Amino acid sequence: MPYNPRQMPPADSPFYYRFVDSIVDIGQAAWESCAGTENPFARFEFLAALETTGCTTRASGWQPHHVVVSHADSAGSADNAIVAVVPLYLKTNSYGEYVFDWSWANAYQSHGLDYYPKLLTAIPFTPSVGLRVLVAEGIALEAVCAGLVPAIQAEAARLGASSYHLLYPNPAEREAFADTALVERTGTQFHWHNKGYDSFDDFLATLSSRKRKSLKKERRAATEAGFRFRRTEGANITPQQWADFSLFYHRTYLVRGQQGYLSQRFFEQLGASMPEQILLIEALQSEEDALGETLESAERAEKVVAAALFFKSATQLFGRYWGSTADQSLLHFETCYYQGQDYCIEHGLKSFDSGAQGEHKIQRGFEPTPTYSLHWLAHPGFAEAVAKFVEEERPHIEAYRRDAASLLPFRRG
Repeated sequence: MPYNPRQMPPADSPFYYRFVDSIVDIGQAAWESCAGTENPFARFEFLAALETTGCTTRASGWQPHHVVVSHADSAGSADNAIVAVVPLYLKTNSYGEYVFDWSWANAYQSHGLDYYPKLLTAIPFTPSVGLRVLVAEGIALEAVCAGLVPAIQAEAARLGASSYHLLYPNPAEREAFADTALVERTGTQFHWHNKGYDSFDDFLATLSSRKRKSLKKERRAATEAGFRFRRTEGANITPQQWADFSLFYHRTYLVRGQQGYLSQRFFEQLGASMPEQILLIEALQSEEDALGETLESAERAEKVVAAALFFKSATQLFGRYWGSTADQSLLHFETCYYQGQDYCIEHGLKSFDSGAQGEHKIQRGFEPTPTYSLHWLAHPGFAEAVAKFVEEERPHIEAYRRDAASLLPFRRG
């Protein structure tokens, strides 16, 4: 990696912090020495695909500006001096983050101030808890985080950025930042947990009678409507399947008057570079002949009408992207949730992170789960206002989670 003169050696820190404008400049070997490959979204291949296919660029509002951390006495030396890396983006909007700060941006604007650009540590378009500060083995996370905050504050001042935000940190990272200038905000997602189930019926047996009948009815309705579901592991996904999926994905955004964040080329590149962590589930339906009659078995043709793309680690399934030819709730529930639960049970995965929001997940056994984000604003007055806001917001979010938990379908006792 070429030496980058933008180095920030905070006082009393054993590390140098420098900023690079592409993950490619860091290199896969150096990145993997810190990130590993277990978490699919922290992988070099995932983040590099976003950059090289044009999904994270200055034009999209996601300009890469990653942090590279090395020992202070080896700054500017070879790649083997790298002890940590942090995905970082210079943002000119708040799209694709799933931790909503539009009201903060509006407040800045109403006072004649610029909220953008801001600096953001997150996995683009991926609201999933996981690694954010990636440290090599033997390096203390707390020490890296302690120096990271002043380094980013100095870089924010240099760039004219209003603030720094870190989204969906894991518990160790939350603890490591606890004594820094970042304030913590809480949110809620809904995750499903595989409690040693041997089958989907085994899971259903834990539900109340009414909820159990409701879920069975939904699954039966999908079958009776003529849908069949096909699972394809990443290495076996064909170019046509990627084309179909990309079409469905973009249609989902277009019906809401938006553009999809990700391109077909991005999906195809992931399929080629990290297939072992990708699963595609498609819904197929029998085509009808010109008279509107379903073709008989020997002549029957099927068309793909919906698809959901999942990622996985050794213990978790992550539901991420979905699309269909038409809006059908029962098709969405089966493709995105029930099929994922089946997969977790069959493959011994412990939990299923199905993405942001979605109260409709509660009755399907997805439990309210706290999520967190960390924030620093350079403007003293707004920093104080945001700190007060998140403190006042917290009990309402916690009450929401308690209310949501009371609606879970599990049998009491």
